[in-house]
Amino acid sequence: MVLAVCAVIATVLIVTRGGDEEASASQTPAGTTAQNGYGQSGTEGYGHSSDAGHGAAAEGSAAQGGQAERSGPQPVTEVDKTFLVAVRQAGLWEIPAGRLAQTNASSEAVKRAGLHLMDGHSKLDQLVREDAEILGVPIPDQATPEQQGWVKQMENARGAEFDRIFANLLRASHGKIFATIGEVRAASQNDLIRRHARQANQTVLDHLEVLEDTGLVDSATFAEVEEAVTPK
Repeated sequence: MVLAVCAVIATVLIVTRGGDEEASASQTPAGTTAQNGYGQSGTEGYGHSSDAGHGAAAEGSAAQGGQAERSGPQPVTEVDKTFLVAVRQAGLWEIPAGRLAQTNASSEAVKRAGLHLMDGHSKLDQLVREDAEILGVPIPDQATPEQQGWVKQMENARGAEFDRIFANLLRASHGKIFATIGEVRAASQNDLIRRHARQANQTVLDHLEVLEDTGLVDSATFAEVEEAVTPK
């Protein structure tokens, strides 16, 4: 009788343990998935992000392609051409003027301004020749007769007289073209012209400042520039 009872108890224990092990085994994948829900949702998230990224890239490429197809030769207006010619002619007389300042001037400030003119216009002259060739714009090989007359005037002057002539002639010239550069930069539809106008603007502004630093610019010169740039 005792043996029979023991056998029954043993059977119950075995069945109970088996049921617990099955329950534990069935819960393990669910528990793993729950803890790794960050893994599953993360995987799905990365999958969607990747697809979206490829889609955006494809759309971006298509948009860029469409833009490239739409962009044709950029216009070069008469104002653009006149601007390039003016920059070229400015260098053709202002570089020689800067050289004359090194030999004919008595003021160190004037000599310094001359060095700025030589450096700035040498760089602009290289740029204008490159851009004119690219855009097919003919540019002159010599300054205007008026500009050549200014150089001649400075060649015949020395000391304080040279300093005064140099400062006022160059300040008037730079002041007038400074206004033109702003108009070209604001209105030109051509990338090269806008880039050129930006560089010219920086160069001319520097020259205006070093010329004014000489302390020799007359009030009449400022009045001349004002009259020239004021819309009629």
